[in-house]
Amino acid sequence: MKKNTDGKSVLAVSGGKPAVTRSVPKWPVSGDLEAAWMEAVVRSGKWSWIGPHETAFCNEYAGFIGSKYCLCMANGTVTLQCALQAVGVEPGDEVIIPGLTWVATMQAALDVGANVVLVDIDPKTLGIDPKAVEKAITAKTKAIVPVHLYGCMCDMDAIMAIAAKHKLKVVEDVAHQHGSRWRNKGAGAIGDVGSFSFQQSKVLTSGEGGAVTCNDEVYYKIMHALKQVGFAPDMTPGNHYGHNYRITEMQAVLLRGGLSRLAEQTRIRDENAGYIAETLKKDGGPLRVARRDPRITRQAYYALTLVYDSKKAENLPRQAYIYALAAEGCPVGGTYAPVYANPLMNLYDKTSPVPYRDQKKIQDYRSLKLPNVEKAVNETAVTLSHTHLLGERAYVDELLAAIRKVNDNLKSVRNAWKEHEAQAKKK
Repeated sequence: MKKNTDGKSVLAVSGGKPAVTRSVPKWPVSGDLEAAWMEAVVRSGKWSWIGPHETAFCNEYAGFIGSKYCLCMANGTVTLQCALQAVGVEPGDEVIIPGLTWVATMQAALDVGANVVLVDIDPKTLGIDPKAVEKAITAKTKAIVPVHLYGCMCDMDAIMAIAAKHKLKVVEDVAHQHGSRWRNKGAGAIGDVGSFSFQQSKVLTSGEGGAVTCNDEVYYKIMHALKQVGFAPDMTPGNHYGHNYRITEMQAVLLRGGLSRLAEQTRIRDENAGYIAETLKKDGGPLRVARRDPRITRQAYYALTLVYDSKKAENLPRQAYIYALAAEGCPVGGTYAPVYANPLMNLYDKTSPVPYRDQKKIQDYRSLKLPNVEKAVNETAVTLSHTHLLGERAYVDELLAAIRKVNDNLKSVRNAWKEHEAQAKKK
């Protein structure tokens, strides 16, 4: 391998060979069982309307999460909408949501008529900050939406205590945490309702799809009617306005197959996450794994949450560090944009509900700045997709070797980044 004069390996961004040579683990994973089930479903003609595979999956997933009820839906956005409506959120009510999340969390609340109050995050977990939640509560607050983001859970003891104190509802956004457990209670079964996404990138996927979990029969019946064009669980006309948010039998087949592997995949991811955390701590470089709360009894990972300390990297910008790692074959990334500034969601466009609300009664999203969100998004937060955590130890070792290589060549990284930025300005 090409070497510098001081004996260190040449960075890939400077013409050297990448540290990672093994292939990224395949995702999504499927098997012969799903293929056989899928053929049988196609030949049966029973493709939708709560078929046997959907029913079986709901029972299996409720058992996995630890909830009494589970209901499948079209995606993880409508699950949030239905969950909020089920717990009593009405137009004009306020719903508290973290400023760092995927846009669907905010969209779902806006689309059922609620006014969204965005609050800051805990910098250690990137989850909603309970102290910020308490400060944001008003007489119009109806619900809190804690988002278990990337590879950390929110402080559910604090959130549930605040909700009980102020008589608020809790809808957990569990799109990233299929299988996480807090004090041995499943994420999605702690609050009033849990909302899950089964989109292609998720750890349990059917390409698209979602589910809600709960322990309250009333909530379950409301959500069933909202999803199933107004029908109650016994398929008689219900008492609620309904939509068509159905999932298909083909999707349910994929979910059942994925669920059969999920516990083992979660174990592998967690073991690799622990190994990475221990190694990075021992190496003492600028990158470390976010601290795991001891109250978490099982951690699932949509991504591994990492923290970048530029002071330990000669004040090298985080994006320069990420750029160098990507060239080495270690594709870490940043986070979502702040939800209030995400270019995918123009909150003041005429297609958004925001311009039609009383501007004196809602947050000014244009000027909103949440310090911890801004710092995480722009400076400190780094993520590694769950697919990499499924790799064999030799692959994980190559990822760690890439990190060490970059750490050993920070001056070269800085020079390469300056050149990269200069080239970008010319285009």
